[in-house]
Amino acid sequence: MNAMFCRAFQCCFAVGARFLPWRTPEVFSGEGSLLRAADILRENGLRRPFVIASRRQCADEHFRALQEKLDEQDILLFIFSSVEPNPSVETVEKIAAQYKIDSCDCFLVIGGGSPMDAAKAAAARLARPGKPLSQLAGLLKVRRRIPPLIAVPTTAGTGSETTIAAVVTGSDHHKYAISDLCLIPRYAILDPALTVGLPPHITAETGMDALTHAVEAYLSRFYNTKQTRLLAEHAVVAIFTHLERAYRDGTSLPDRAAMLQASFDAGAAFTRASVGNVHAIAHTLGGLYGVSHGLANAVLLPLVLEDYGKAACPCLARLAALVGLKGESEESLAKAFIAEIRAMNTRMGIPDRFNCIRKEDIPLMATWAAQEANPVYPVPVIYDEARFARVIERSHHSQ
Repeated sequence: MNAMFCRAFQCCFAVGARFLPWRTPEVFSGEGSLLRAADILRENGLRRPFVIASRRQCADEHFRALQEKLDEQDILLFIFSSVEPNPSVETVEKIAAQYKIDSCDCFLVIGGGSPMDAAKAAAARLARPGKPLSQLAGLLKVRRRIPPLIAVPTTAGTGSETTIAAVVTGSDHHKYAISDLCLIPRYAILDPALTVGLPPHITAETGMDALTHAVEAYLSRFYNTKQTRLLAEHAVVAIFTHLERAYRDGTSLPDRAAMLQASFDAGAAFTRASVGNVHAIAHTLGGLYGVSHGLANAVLLPLVLEDYGKAACPCLARLAALVGLKGESEESLAKAFIAEIRAMNTRMGIPDRFNCIRKEDIPLMATWAAQEANPVYPVPVIYDEARFARVIERSHHSQ
């Protein structure tokens, strides 16, 4: 797929996207805001929520407090606690089937990106019962109202509580995204108390995931709007300010709250402006090797930004200036921004390369990445399979 065709597609999509009904969830935030879920259910006449949350989350004091409030309202919970990292199509099908068996009327998702993606994909299946997930992959394939979805993130990274995307892994280990405006949750609850006590490495990886969303959205060639640029800028500044503080002190509610908002803002930015080649490669690592999405993005982000070269310099220089970095030229500012990302990774114990990549898998990874990115992603530089392969090779420890 040549670059000229990709750019033509992106220009046409950018024009069409202006007429789509973009929206954001209704947001409730602040310590203790999880309890607002009970009010949302009552006000909407919802009585049988299908809850997707980990066993650890269900044993948490905050969830138990919510459960008590729901019991007072005679709202019956149906709980699913078996979503794995990088959720599989099989898990999504189980959720959709159980939702119907239990005659549920909405989703309440409390967790990170994997539970949210699984719930959104299951909601897509319920809206389109005659189509397998593989036929819903890509842009705007669902096009039907899904059950009401209340999203409560417990990590500050994916932004799935405000995005159009649900990423799942097929039986062939190929990760793919289902993307449709109907998958944007109706409500998002940003309760920083739910992120207190996260292991430092998860705080670091999910935070760098949010940074990747913001930076890739900011680099978007055609899909950006004034609002998405502002959201991306706010997210980058907040992450540079608060991520390492949250990493060092997991109990700091102000830093946790700031990171949740940054993750939400970055999600809102990329759901309109798109992600890029970092994500295209990262999804192959998650599908083939089970690498967490945040870790994959954290390692790949500086490598891909460096590979873009001068094409990304103006945007990266503006971000560098916003976060207080110094440089005598646009190019030196951009390089300083990339260097600071690497330094942040190092300070938080994130490696600079992957140990898991098998050389024989690189051609397949490059093919999958190119299929995901082209022609949709409006990146500074269109990659063909050969260029994807070269970047993947540079991310491998033997290089």
